[in-house]
Amino acid sequence: MTRGRFITFEGIDGAGKSTQIDVIESVLKARGIEVVRTREPGGTPLGEMIREKLLTVKMDPATETLLFFASRAEHIAQVIEPALARGAWVLSDRFTDATYAYQVGGRGFSAEKVEALEAWTHGNLQPDRTVLFDINPEEASKRLKGTRTLDRFEKENIEFFKRVRQAYLDRATQNPTRFFIVNSMRDKEQISDELRQEFTTWG
Repeated sequence: MTRGRFITFEGIDGAGKSTQIDVIESVLKARGIEVVRTREPGGTPLGEMIREKLLTVKMDPATETLLFFASRAEHIAQVIEPALARGAWVLSDRFTDATYAYQVGGRGFSAEKVEALEAWTHGNLQPDRTVLFDINPEEASKRLKGTRTLDRFEKENIEFFKRVRQAYLDRATQNPTRFFIVNSMRDKEQISDELRQEFTTWG
């Protein structure tokens, strides 16, 4: 059986990922592809328990990073690898690029330690395609205000998100064939049209 494809979605909070993941899911299903949609942190019962703590409890950056990888290890074992093995396409709202962006870029945590955790947790498993929703942090902040109760990451200041955004862009520069950068400053429908065009034939 042909192995499935692993697509991840990244971007700072407020970049508008969720709406556009809906679009890509619909396009792929119309192609007759089995789609498994998931998220990080989370994706499994244990992962969702870890997610609740990560989003609400203040903690040391090392603890934070380890918890993200603990959730990720369970996610890979229980959801991602089994789906890919049976030929399904996995759409994940965030993966390890987010750790490099938020914990390394945003918090200043050691990139070398994240690399070691990445190698231990998922070895050669990498996304086949990563859609990066790129947006100005000031605009992202405006979009978030008044939409919901913000979690502790969403409450971070603009300077934090500038570092996170730059870390994402650096990752994209280092992995140009994997990343597909979307300008999220545009109208939602323009973005949806671009993604429909990309994923109607990709893969």
